Amino acid sequence: MNIEEYIAHSALKPDTFMGDIEIACREAIECKLTTVCVPPLFVKAAKRLTAQTGINISTVVGYPFGYSAIEAKIAEIVLAIIDGVDEVEMVINIGAVKNKDWQFLANEINTAIPIIRKKEKMLTVIIETALLTDEEIITACDIYGAAGVDFIRIGTGIMENKLIIENLQLIRKHLADPIKIKVAADIKNYTFAKTLIGAGANRLYGNNSLKIITEAMQQN
Repeated sequence: MNIEEYIAHSALKPDTFMGDIEIACREAIECKLTTVCVPPLFVKAAKRLTAQTGINISTVVGYPFGYSAIEAKIAEIVLAIIDGVDEVEMVINIGAVKNKDWQFLANEINTAIPIIRKKEKMLTVIIETALLTDEEIITACDIYGAAGVDFIRIGTGIMENKLIIENLQLIRKHLADPIKIKVAADIKNYTFAKTLIGAGANRLYGNNSLKIITEAMQQN
């Protein structure tokens, strides 16, 4: 297993500053990672720092709780595209889920998809599974599977989720096959990373990327 193909870097702490972005991009280049996820403010800088490396730059929309109005999320998406983003990661509107307003979620994704596809960018929907029931997760998979998103991401990386493996297996079971899965969690070591990949994860976000890669090199 080439673990680098599964590892992505992120710098989304509330107090993230330019120095963090520089470190994340430098480490991503050194370790040949796939993606660096940064706050919208730093998309331009991250693109400049990773120019001609093949590394994708992603950013978050409606982060971290997805409460924003559809129009606000669309504005964020447009600005990110202008700044050169490769991937958009939009947080599900948790309030709409809890209100069982599935039509709102369908309208939201169906408004966003054409804009992103027109510019040939990728779209991830972030689902904070720690706050959702199995039924809510399955319905979300149905909506976003039908819409044809590129990824479902489990977790914003903010909340602890003790059922991450179970959530991952549930999503993989109910998600259309072409759609891939990201996981944002406290991935402490290479063993846990392999477990997540074995359960269906295609990309991993965490704070221990370098440690995981080092452990992988030692074991292989």
